[in-house]
Amino acid sequence: MLQITNLHANVGDKPILKGLTLSLNAGEIHAIMGPNGAGKSTLGYVLSGRPGYEVTEGSVTFNGNDLLALEPHERAAAGLFLGFQYPVEIPGVSNVQFLREALNAQRKNRSEAPLSGAEFLKVAREQAGALGMDMDMLKRPVNVGFSGGEKKRNEMVQMGIINPALAILDETDSGLDIDALRTVGDGINRIMRKPDKAVLLITHYQRLLDYVKPDFVHVLADGRITRTGGAELALELERDGYKELAA
Repeated sequence: MLQITNLHANVGDKPILKGLTLSLNAGEIHAIMGPNGAGKSTLGYVLSGRPGYEVTEGSVTFNGNDLLALEPHERAAAGLFLGFQYPVEIPGVSNVQFLREALNAQRKNRSEAPLSGAEFLKVAREQAGALGMDMDMLKRPVNVGFSGGEKKRNEMVQMGIINPALAILDETDSGLDIDALRTVGDGINRIMRKPDKAVLLITHYQRLLDYVKPDFVHVLADGRITRTGGAELALELERDGYKELAA
């Protein structure tokens, strides 16, 4: 599904990714772990097309297409979803309106008919209910006044409604208590653990992986993948830290 080959990327004049290679197949969940400043969030931003992140070398294909040649909205329409470490607040824009517009824009790009208001509300209620979120929260401005856990739960509702093929989740566990962590983990499994979908899970800690079992764990250090293993590698990192394993 996703093939990253010798990817180099700069932020300004500073090289961040320095030859990263990674292959992600449909039906797989991969976890990326590593120390601060290693390039984990940069990888997510580069794949999603965030401005200010310049690819200087390498290639990325997504379902056989050149991902780097697509604009950010085209990447989203192709099935890519980016979950933020710190979801932004959008005052004055209701969750319901934001999500309906986002979903119908993607459907238009795929030559699919837009959902009516009633059709969309049915989908939104189903996804919100599955994550224990009251529909009244979806009528509020996007993330405004939400706690950290509510923002992450809201993002899982967004992911369920958008229904992407590939989810890149950047430190989704950040700021979550035990109950919220379990809820978010269950949401990832319910929405994305399917044979035609894949997840790239960026995290500092092993705790989320108790709920979302990865097929592979990668260590990202100094802008490249330095080690790959199974779920046991995350436990090793939790026990011993990155100093001995990153190099």
